[in-house]
Amino acid sequence: MSDEDAATDRSSVARRFLALERDVLVLSAAMFCFSLGFQMTSRYLPRYMSVLGAGAFVIGLYGTVGNFIGAAYPYPGGAVSDRIGSRRALTVFGAASSLGFAVWLAAPFVGELPLPYADTVVPAWIWVFVGLFLAQAWKSLGLGATFAVVKQSAGDDRLATGFASTETFRRLAFLAGPLFAAAVLTVAVDFVTGFVVVLGVAFVFGVAATVAQHVLYTEDTSVGRSFEGVGEVIDDLRSLPVELRPLLVADILVRFANGMVYVFFVIVVTELYEVGATVPVVGWNLSPDAYFGVLLGVEMLVALLIMVPSARIADSYGLKPVVAAGFVVYAVFPVALIYAPRLFGASALVMLALFAFSGLRFAGLPAHKALIVGPAEEKTGGRVTGAYYLVRNVIVIPSAALGGWLYGVSPVAAFALASGVGVVGVVYFVLFGREYS
Repeated sequence: MSDEDAATDRSSVARRFLALERDVLVLSAAMFCFSLGFQMTSRYLPRYMSVLGAGAFVIGLYGTVGNFIGAAYPYPGGAVSDRIGSRRALTVFGAASSLGFAVWLAAPFVGELPLPYADTVVPAWIWVFVGLFLAQAWKSLGLGATFAVVKQSAGDDRLATGFASTETFRRLAFLAGPLFAAAVLTVAVDFVTGFVVVLGVAFVFGVAATVAQHVLYTEDTSVGRSFEGVGEVIDDLRSLPVELRPLLVADILVRFANGMVYVFFVIVVTELYEVGATVPVVGWNLSPDAYFGVLLGVEMLVALLIMVPSARIADSYGLKPVVAAGFVVYAVFPVALIYAPRLFGASALVMLALFAFSGLRFAGLPAHKALIVGPAEEKTGGRVTGAYYLVRNVIVIPSAALGGWLYGVSPVAAFALASGVGVVGVVYFVLFGREYS
């Protein structure tokens, strides 16, 4: 065998191992670009809003609006992708997300706008809400399409591994994005100036991903049936595979818990405990804003190291235990984040350990996605995924507003209650969760 043939064979083995068929590979590249944009920006948006004048309740409301979009978008997005094909749908959704990054970038330049014939102004942070409806398009409207691409390309026997492939690319962006943001914020004269640069880079990556997936996806050879109205939504919800029901209940509890406090992670690090760091050897002093990006990078590094091995274990020995392990970390992290700095000191090392632990929650993500789409019949993956996320995300909608109100009263109470709700979800899934046949 020639060296060229050997190299080709090794590449083929690697692609089979990671389920990287052509469309999955294109999807993975697009996920990298959009996730890079999201992770450079979305985790900092509560801080951005705080600087632009928003209070705790408004920041919590931002999380609730995000939950609403996450609930409202997947089902129609899945129906559209099943009807017109994943390639066309993901191109449109990608263009909308890129425009959303541009709106966020413009917020401090537009600033407050006086309303005509009224003695009031539109606050600058309102543009974060406007941009959110656009920026979430690829992630939420395209959710069903991305699931369907993996299911059609990887096959049922490699679903968890196929999702691990896309998630690995995505989490590489989750690692690189916050570290890039941290570097920019370290050298920027102030937070807003640095963050505007980050948003500009996110916009460029979004446009590049939109063009790439439009050109590189294979043509959709078939499409599903057209959307037939609200009655079809109800039918799809009623016909969710029975294996999904206990997973859905547990997922709702765990995600509600996480949604209560997720938008406040950056506030806890940068404003409540004000934890920065000094880089050894070179002696760089990282502000709390910059250090938060490093913490997110550490979280994603742990996720990347564990995700593919955990997916292989799930495919070989069962999905449920791996999903349950991820749920446990989701449930425990909020109470750990709020109490550990009080018990052991609000130091850079304590925060580093906490976010490394948080990265373990992603071990269950590929298996979780496989449990959702695995029972779906052929050419219904988009609708099954959309219906599942419609139910979950509708119920989770008020979580961030509730968390914002509680955080304004007592940060400790908000985070402790969140963990309590999450633990209930873990126990339910351990007792009633099911594998799919």
